[in-house]
Amino acid sequence: MTNETNAANRPFEIGLYSFAELTPDPKTGHKQSAAERISDLLEEIELADQVGLDVFGLGEHHREDFVSSAPEVILGAAAARTKNIRLSSAVTVLSSDDPVRVFQRFASLDLVSNGRAEIIAGRGSFIESFPLFGYDLHDYDDLFSEKLDLLIKIREGVRVTWHGEHRAALDNLAVYPRPVQDPLPLWVGVGGTPESVVRAASRGLPMALAIIGGMPERFAPFVDLYRQASAEYKFDPTTIPVSINSHGFIADTHEQALDESFPAVQTAMNKIGRERGWSPMQRSQYEASAELRGANFVGSPDDIIEKILFQHSIFNHQRLLIQLSVGTMPHDKIMHAIELLGTKVAPAVRQEIARRIATPAPQ
Repeated sequence: MTNETNAANRPFEIGLYSFAELTPDPKTGHKQSAAERISDLLEEIELADQVGLDVFGLGEHHREDFVSSAPEVILGAAAARTKNIRLSSAVTVLSSDDPVRVFQRFASLDLVSNGRAEIIAGRGSFIESFPLFGYDLHDYDDLFSEKLDLLIKIREGVRVTWHGEHRAALDNLAVYPRPVQDPLPLWVGVGGTPESVVRAASRGLPMALAIIGGMPERFAPFVDLYRQASAEYKFDPTTIPVSINSHGFIADTHEQALDESFPAVQTAMNKIGRERGWSPMQRSQYEASAELRGANFVGSPDDIIEKILFQHSIFNHQRLLIQLSVGTMPHDKIMHAIELLGTKVAPAVRQEIARRIATPAPQ
């Protein structure tokens, strides 16, 4: 999907993303090997394709508790086992990477998958990659902005002339291989700051907005700002899609979804919370986040359908990606959640949103 597509009329997309957690199961204490985790992850992506989900995104992390420091390699393996699902990063930490290599890796993935690769570029929610690759955190924002502009330029044509402050200049140099898709789809991952929203809008790029806490209505101004800024920068906001990316889990019943997912989510979020000074997560908070006006897509298929449609009435977005495994959960539970999302949730949501597009509400 590119910014040339008419966003208003395109089918609503539902997909998944994962950070490929590699932590002990909070109930059993068992920890998989890295090879076992990747094997399960590939099965999950394959099932997502089989049940008709649209996108699978894989995050980039450089920590002991995740196995996806090189998402493109794993997505390349997934490409060989799937037919239709789009394969994306979620996100590529562009600030500490080289845009030439990012483009080459994802162009190669696009060739392997016959035109199914995407990049969601972001600054990242963790900082380990900066010292690992020799970058200064003081340049956090400048690095991303400069490298995003270079990546955009590389998408535009084979030969690139460019200079900046944080990378060696390019003087009419060619970047290969070129992807099947022209241009290679590029989104900007946004965590909820006006500056990040405007950055995406000013480049005419689709925005993937993360909502992992708080009431969804609080984020409506960011989507409004994105569309207003797009128009001010002479891009047609009706042709540029918006994605909402959130946490979630699906089971046969609402209570089952809460009971099965809470121990893993609590363990994972409390570990991050200790690093960042957050208060420990309580069950009551998790239950509140699963309500209609909460951030998390946790519940039965009917709960998730209602919540997606509720948020669509707020954002009029074109894509939803759900992170099912926030923390380590049994593989069979994740597989069942994927099956429910693809066979029960997605068809109902697509049908209703298609109806809304065909018969818009009176003003």
